[in-house]
Amino acid sequence: MSNSYDVVIAGGAVMGSSIAWHLATHPGFSGKILVVEPDPTYQFSASALSAGSIRQQFSQPVNIAISLYGITFMREIGERLAVEGEKPDIGLHEGGYLYLGTETAKEVFEANNADQKALGADIALLDQAEIAQRFPWLNTEDLRFGSYGVSGEGWFDGYGLMQAFRKAARAKGVEYRKSRVAGVEREGHRVVAVALEDGTRIACGAFVNAAGASGARVLAEKTGIPVPVYAKKRSVFSFTAKEKLPKCPLVIDITGVWWRPEGEGFIAGYSPDEPEEIDHGTDFEVDWPLFEEIMWPALATRVPAFEAIRPGRAWAGHYDMCLLDHNAIVGRHGALENGYIACGFSGHGLQQSPAVGRGLAELIVEGRYKSLDLADLGYDRIIAKRPLLERNVI
Repeated sequence: MSNSYDVVIAGGAVMGSSIAWHLATHPGFSGKILVVEPDPTYQFSASALSAGSIRQQFSQPVNIAISLYGITFMREIGERLAVEGEKPDIGLHEGGYLYLGTETAKEVFEANNADQKALGADIALLDQAEIAQRFPWLNTEDLRFGSYGVSGEGWFDGYGLMQAFRKAARAKGVEYRKSRVAGVEREGHRVVAVALEDGTRIACGAFVNAAGASGARVLAEKTGIPVPVYAKKRSVFSFTAKEKLPKCPLVIDITGVWWRPEGEGFIAGYSPDEPEEIDHGTDFEVDWPLFEEIMWPALATRVPAFEAIRPGRAWAGHYDMCLLDHNAIVGRHGALENGYIACGFSGHGLQQSPAVGRGLAELIVEGRYKSLDLADLGYDRIIAKRPLLERNVI
């Protein structure tokens, strides 16, 4: 087992595995890659616990472009990540997103739609009558506008995407080691080695921090270049209803409550207001009162068929939340010449993993972004405390 690699990646979930695969398949790279992952079961990883969705309905052009590439990649995943003729299937369902809004949302909806369409996203603005016609099971009494993803948006098996990247990376010679990066050894502005939790020293030509949630923040502090990333708990609840909702997309209500179809029923979630500085660490307890006191009343008001539902299982996972602006931190890590970071995805990591993996591979091998410029997500804005404001955050 080698103790020297050209690239060491901390974190082997969807982001770390996407970076590894894109590196291993880059025509200009022929080195050795090590992915260090403390839990190869991925039991508590965001990749496994996410609701697994993709949308282009962002307000920042870089986020729109990232997801446009992401949907293309997912549509072609069987060919792109096939291993020995076995093609992965992530169950991609382009059911669309539907953002609901009142009169006060008009300006934001129209501005976002102009940016989305300019980049090629298939998003339609609907008025009250059009919403009622397309989705007759919705209560539209207080609605004025809807922003609807006609194509290119929907949901998929997030765990399956992660495993497809991991399997394809391993098939290309990427090594995975069950451990945790516990330290980073620097010489000036370069990372020369990492220390694993068992004390093993691994020399490296480049280091990528893709540890996710609180792990990314801990590792950043060990490099002496901290990042404002906290683990934020989000609960997802399942339920069934007697009535069917034909052509139901993922709906984001004006209350902030969202839901979408899942199997024979639905799943739903909500992001509660709380102090940004709270880090939920290892807390994976489901917040049941959130569903009973806030979500169910909102669901029943918006969809009369949801007045009588049967609650099912629920689970809690973590966003690796960037407190500055709820956008990812991607690129070179501060002044480190060979240190890179991909964290703080704030709930968007699965859908952004294809484009970010490709981008970081280009940056590491070629020294620049070639396919899609991700500079807007760079660490410079963290230093300058210059938020990249995203209006469409769920």
